[in-house]
Amino acid sequence: MEKQTVDLIIPTYQPDEKFSLLLQALQGQTCVVHKVIIMNTEENCWTDFVKKYRAEKLLQKLPVELHHIPKKEFDHGGTRMQGVSYSDAPYFICMTQDAVPADNYLIANLCKAIGGTTSTGAPVAAGYARQLAAGSSSLMENYMRQFNYPPRCRIKEKKDLEELGIKTFFCSNVCAVYNREIFDKLGGFEKRTIFNEDMIYAGHAVYAGYGIAYAADALVVHSHNYTARQQKKRYFDLGVSQAQHPEVFAEVKSESEGMKSVAATAKYLLKKKKPLQIFSLISQNLAKYVGYKKGFHYKKLKKNQILKYTSNKGYWNKQEWDTE
Repeated sequence: MEKQTVDLIIPTYQPDEKFSLLLQALQGQTCVVHKVIIMNTEENCWTDFVKKYRAEKLLQKLPVELHHIPKKEFDHGGTRMQGVSYSDAPYFICMTQDAVPADNYLIANLCKAIGGTTSTGAPVAAGYARQLAAGSSSLMENYMRQFNYPPRCRIKEKKDLEELGIKTFFCSNVCAVYNREIFDKLGGFEKRTIFNEDMIYAGHAVYAGYGIAYAADALVVHSHNYTARQQKKRYFDLGVSQAQHPEVFAEVKSESEGMKSVAATAKYLLKKKKPLQIFSLISQNLAKYVGYKKGFHYKKLKKNQILKYTSNKGYWNKQEWDTE
């Protein structure tokens, strides 16, 4: 892929120091993006960011195209689709505001990944970067990043469903590249999604015969030290998204893949002589499981219960209620 044929789309809300670091890192990339399309929620938040981090000169050094939307209009899929509509490049990259490029080759290696093919010669529809844990991450979070983002590149396709289950569809808009022609052909992201727009799209792409590339040499620093309560809310939203898209998720293994990561993490903690942290591991994953199950069966819940469990109240405030 030649330079300046890829655009970058970043939704922002209350951007902070990590976003400033992201913008700085973009300046040194060996592959230069054509446009940096920023979909910012609430204009006053952007003004505060520019003032606090003295970002005027930094922004002038990049081909930034800024669009403001009110908070009530934000949607994980719809806002990104709006960003895509401002791009005419044959490839585009979605990133989150807290994903910081780890080196100068992130864009180049993503572009290389999107040029790959499956075992049958079909093109790659999307590719995603390897996420590295930040230095402040917990031991458990650090290992989970290593487990979910190993150092070996791979192109996943339909034949991998038996081996990988739901991980065949894994693709993260924390940092992911898309082939625009295939993206348009498949209809792009769902315009109304609570969460998980990236995996929903990847699932459609896999079923249509395309590949999903994991670019282990495209590196971003991105991690969170979530509490059990936060995990429960995130996995509630994940369960909702899977329940709403049975055409993607109904026939694939999901929970068994989670058990594999728990077992591997427990073994790692024992190896590191941190057995007490296994209690935290169990607590976190129990919260994930409960949240996921409640989310998957959200139609059985009342509105006030859903608003208690979700991490995305804005989605439900716009939702037409059809719960039992």
